[in-house]
Amino acid sequence: MVKIEQRPVTDGVNFRSIQDTRFKTMRIAVSFLLPIQKDTAAANALLPFLLARASRQYPDFTKLSQRLSELYGADINADVYKLGENQVLSIAALGLADRYALNGENISGDLAELLCGILFDPPITDGLFPPDGFHQEKRQTIEMIDSDYNDKRVFSRLRCEQIMCRDEAFGISRYGTREEIQSLELPRMTEIWEHALKSARIEIMALGDCDPRQIYEDFVRAFSKFSRGALEKCGTKVIKTVEKARDVTETMTVAQSKLVLGFRAGAAVPQDDVVPTKLMTAVFGGTPNSKLFLNVREKLSLCYYCAARYDWNKGILLVESGVETKNIERAKDEILRQLEEIKKGNVSDEEIGAAKLSLCNSYRTIGDFLGGLESWYLSQTFCKNVLSPEEAARQIRVVTKEQIVTAARNVVLDTVYRLEGKGEDQHGNEEDHK
Repeated sequence: MVKIEQRPVTDGVNFRSIQDTRFKTMRIAVSFLLPIQKDTAAANALLPFLLARASRQYPDFTKLSQRLSELYGADINADVYKLGENQVLSIAALGLADRYALNGENISGDLAELLCGILFDPPITDGLFPPDGFHQEKRQTIEMIDSDYNDKRVFSRLRCEQIMCRDEAFGISRYGTREEIQSLELPRMTEIWEHALKSARIEIMALGDCDPRQIYEDFVRAFSKFSRGALEKCGTKVIKTVEKARDVTETMTVAQSKLVLGFRAGAAVPQDDVVPTKLMTAVFGGTPNSKLFLNVREKLSLCYYCAARYDWNKGILLVESGVETKNIERAKDEILRQLEEIKKGNVSDEEIGAAKLSLCNSYRTIGDFLGGLESWYLSQTFCKNVLSPEEAARQIRVVTKEQIVTAARNVVLDTVYRLEGKGEDQHGNEEDHK
């Protein structure tokens, strides 16, 4: 049985519980949402990883790990990503469901208390976080930035977004830049932590087989001791028109070239036409039965992969492909031709049915793991109505061909980005040949 409840904790802090007794585990996740800005992106990105290392009660990584082991091997993890033009700083605790504790321990309450200690009472001395943890997290964040650079599929997508949205907040990396991370100084992190607690929009989720009342009460107590200030305004600028498409080519020592086409989708939350655009994207290039996969990849063999993705919080659609340099222009022309086919209404009932089935199946599997459920509900933070995966599937099933065609006609090309190869990839990242 699944039971979903939502209630406020305090101003700008929302608590949502998704109880599901199918799970033997539970997850408590706290997400801070702040507008992504160039001068704070790097420090914000470092914050959740720094906090997740310790608390005043468990002041180093070793003591925190011992406590997690006592809680039947519980875990704390951190992440940072973008939701529209907002930076999401996430810290989550994962543990065993209370009813499986051998001695009747209240694991839900213990993990909530531990998480509150990490967030509200870190091991700050003389106004500073521990310097060893700070420098280690700086190194690891730089490694994550480098890994995005080394994975040329990820790099080309991020580079296209950066060029496409160069005058928008969306063009800022979720980590900031390598140079910005390197230049961070320790006192800055205390300021960033205090600002996040006082001014961020905060979403708290309790998922799985847990007691949400206990978790909710722990966070209410924690926030009652901490004064909230003026809240940052979270929003996203959505652009729907393009005066002239950008065309950028860069070269790098890679064996496989990359082609990314960036489109303005013409629809973003909280608009109602987001749902047809989701289905149109699946018909275009979101499934193994899509036009891009069957024609550009399979029939014409112009690329190693070719897929479309739709960011419905920002209202952009990207088509990513891995190609041989000699085929880049033919691949680009064919991708655009397939979009035109949808705009002309040349979409069969079989294509629409396959796309609907694929999307609905993907929605059906969201509830199979707690992290997926958390991402699902958090992604709808700025929607008018929050839907369960089942409700979203029902919306997809009733989308008509006419709505798909209309959605496609709203899509306009903004940016063509080519990463042309000139030899072997020095990092050996050519898994896309498979």
